[in-house]
Amino acid sequence: MSEKKKGGYWSVVFRRLLKNNFGMAGLIIVLFLFTVALAAPLLAPHDPSHLDTTNILSAPGAAHWLGTDELGRDVFSRMIFGARISLMVGFIAIGIATVIGVVLGAVAGYYGGAVDETVMRFVDVMLTIPTFFLILAVIAFLEPDIVNVMIVIGLTGWMSVARLVRAEFLSLKEQDFVVAARSIGQRDSRIIFRHILPNAMAPVLVSATLGVAGAILTESMLSFLGIGVQPPTPSWGSILTEGKNYIEFAWWLSVFPGLAILVTVLGYNLLGEALRDSLDTRLN
Repeated sequence: MSEKKKGGYWSVVFRRLLKNNFGMAGLIIVLFLFTVALAAPLLAPHDPSHLDTTNILSAPGAAHWLGTDELGRDVFSRMIFGARISLMVGFIAIGIATVIGVVLGAVAGYYGGAVDETVMRFVDVMLTIPTFFLILAVIAFLEPDIVNVMIVIGLTGWMSVARLVRAEFLSLKEQDFVVAARSIGQRDSRIIFRHILPNAMAPVLVSATLGVAGAILTESMLSFLGIGVQPPTPSWGSILTEGKNYIEFAWWLSVFPGLAILVTVLGYNLLGEALRDSLDTRLN
């Protein structure tokens, strides 16, 4: 019996994902980070904002597993709460980008003609601007806080989603089920969001998974530069910033948040690549 006969499309996708070792490793990392972020108040042994002047820049040990920073704050506790910030920025920013990209890509692909030309030329203009420098320019005119960071990353990261959705709509809008929906007089909005969009979401899911990793990395870079999440809110990028002045004798302030960012981005990239392979209907 062929794989397609053993279940529906998503059950086939799930089985393919289970067989992908790298994808499962990425999924485990992502689920672990979710657990840590949700259970941060229970897992953190100390208040992440508590100042202990008797333990300034203490090395990792029994009392402070990942050491303390220049204000005596527990790095392990700040890392755990920093996971919350990173995941929140990643998901909300990519959520904004996905909504914008899906709407514009769907409209462009479905209507075609002048509408398609207008939307895609706007996409081309946005793609000519280096995204990170555009984010820096916008943040420079706004108050650097977590809300503005999420919004700006979302507003500057929708172009690839729009192109993916447009391509899917161009191939799907002439299918029989769309023609049938038009023939019975259904509204364009219903055809777009009820009939075509659900069949175009596979590449969007992959793009969003990979995009979360990019958003987390962007937030970390902005926080490292001092224009992202502001103190005393803990984030991995801000911990790195605090540690760069003490890297010669307080290595833990740079190594541990750097590893956290590396593992997180790697996990989402592994999961995204595995989803791409699992969703590819051309594979057996």
